[in-house]
Amino acid sequence: MTGISLGLPDAPPPVLAPRRKTRQLMVGNVGVGSDYPVSVQSMTTTKTHDVNATLQQIAQLTATGCDMVRVACPKTIDAEALPAIAKKSPIPVIADIHFQPKYIFAAIDAGCAAVRVNPGNIKEFDGRVKEVAKAAGDAGIPIRIGVNAGSLDKRIMEKYGKATPEALVESALWEASLFEEHGFGDLKISVKHNDPVIMVEAYRQLAAQSDYPLHLGVTEAGPAFQGTIKSAVAFGALLAEGIGDTIRTSLSADPVEEIKVGDQILQSMNLRPRKLEIVSCPSCGRAQVDVYSLAERVTAGLEGMEVPLRVAVMGCVVNGPGEARDADLGVASGNGKGQIFVKGEVIRTVPEDQIVEVLIEEAMKLADEMDPEVLAAAGVTGAPQVKVTS
Repeated sequence: MTGISLGLPDAPPPVLAPRRKTRQLMVGNVGVGSDYPVSVQSMTTTKTHDVNATLQQIAQLTATGCDMVRVACPKTIDAEALPAIAKKSPIPVIADIHFQPKYIFAAIDAGCAAVRVNPGNIKEFDGRVKEVAKAAGDAGIPIRIGVNAGSLDKRIMEKYGKATPEALVESALWEASLFEEHGFGDLKISVKHNDPVIMVEAYRQLAAQSDYPLHLGVTEAGPAFQGTIKSAVAFGALLAEGIGDTIRTSLSADPVEEIKVGDQILQSMNLRPRKLEIVSCPSCGRAQVDVYSLAERVTAGLEGMEVPLRVAVMGCVVNGPGEARDADLGVASGNGKGQIFVKGEVIRTVPEDQIVEVLIEEAMKLADEMDPEVLAAAGVTGAPQVKVTS
């Protein structure tokens, strides 16, 4: 039988470049560095001192595939909430600290898995590095040095005039060197900019000059559509060169959407096991069915299914049979009917109004037949599920 096997792959899927070698560190139970998979993270939008709301949002992020989560700590009441959040969160919690160095120590004492600091806007930060390094070292937690284009140290801005790639990198490496002077090297670094071109060049320079794990981000990327494009372009360019160890897509949207976008970027780069993938044609004058409607209904019908399954929804006889045959499951439509392919073979031909129902039925059969090891590798722990639609 031709087509794609649903058993264990003979070899790992190909990637565009090997990962850049970095030092390794642990954020709670999540490894960060070249020995570990690229992780996806987000940041809560709740008021951190509202513990229940924050934990509820963390639970939603976890269910979507978030590996670690950052929470803001701008006020004393937020710092006071950190112990409860860190203890009850199902994923590692990173405290995000700006302006007040005292909250760094509060976050460490609270049991947070890591602390993110922005040296450019923390008062007298350079003079407090020794204290921070000792506290973090004693607690065994890493520090992320998060340099942002919008909050560079004034000395760096005076030197370069604006947030150039060189300015971002110099700032980050300077702060890292202060930690290293005090014997602390469990550092990861980000050099974020809202322009993907500047951001990519900054990370390239940083990667060439250090072995720190890198947190990728396009800061203030924008609304969902624009931010997704900017993040995908920037992350894709860097990940294709093996640069990047953890990512966050900074969208002006529900943080759950950040995880969905980040997860899909990694799946598209073969850096995370692929789950359900819908392949559908863009439609054209050759289409003999309403491809838009058909693809939307199939997508909605398979919502909730996360098994590694490739489903092709095609609307004409030019590319349709070939795409459907190469997928695990597919349909090539035309003249009011559809040929259903499973593992490269036509199993039946059905009227157009039955295509969605039959595809869902066959998808469930394939999911039930999958090797448990394949499902586990894709992060599927329960029985395959789909959303029932009419």
